[in-house]
Amino acid sequence: MDVVNYNKAAWDHYVDKKDRWTIPVSEQALVAAKNGNWNIVLTPTKPVPHNWFPDLKDLKILGLASGGGQQGPILAALGANVTIFDNSEKQLQQDKTLSDKFSLGIKTVQGDMKDLSIFEDNSFGLIFNPCSVLFVDNVLPVWKECFRVLKPNGVLMTGLINPMSFQLDEDNLQLIYKQPYSDLHSLPKEKLEALKANKDPLVFGHSLTDQINGQLEAGFNLTNMYEGNWGGESKMDDFFPAFIATRAIKPL
Repeated sequence: MDVVNYNKAAWDHYVDKKDRWTIPVSEQALVAAKNGNWNIVLTPTKPVPHNWFPDLKDLKILGLASGGGQQGPILAALGANVTIFDNSEKQLQQDKTLSDKFSLGIKTVQGDMKDLSIFEDNSFGLIFNPCSVLFVDNVLPVWKECFRVLKPNGVLMTGLINPMSFQLDEDNLQLIYKQPYSDLHSLPKEKLEALKANKDPLVFGHSLTDQINGQLEAGFNLTNMYEGNWGGESKMDDFFPAFIATRAIKPL
């Protein structure tokens, strides 16, 4: 199955049905950001600490799989030079619409996050990758491409999912799927067909080895991390945090 094109269409559909992760920030949020009052997230609820960010003024930032007009416009309002790269053209349009309306100068590029060949080596000072690597079947090329396009001493911030959250039956909190999880190979046929009929994106529960050690193997040094949850939307919140955010740097 062509996962890239399937998920592209699925996220275009999510924009049409106004999924929460496709709703752009408000004009009020942009005004507040310009006045120094802002937060953005890598995981559903917990804001990224401001001290994770380098000086944003004129910083070249790649919003990786970050379409939807939720993070890029805030970073642009803070003075950064922002490029948003996303698989979904309709998600990119959310950023473009805000950028055109408020003269934010955001560039948008459509493509697969495993292939950043459109960008030269050492192009960006920061890559901001909100929780989205679950939508690729192999995360290791993502880290290699991030390392390549970041400048030395550049920062990679990414949101990850604890793979155990994919292995659980959420209703009964019982382990029912083996690791690594894949919608394509783990779900019973009827559940996979229902997912496709609903036009939901395909997801993949990458191991912590691939998600964290994969960054190290690509050459990054991890500097910070935190855990987060669904903010009360999932039964799992009572037992363990389903999300991990990491900050890594490309050594000089």
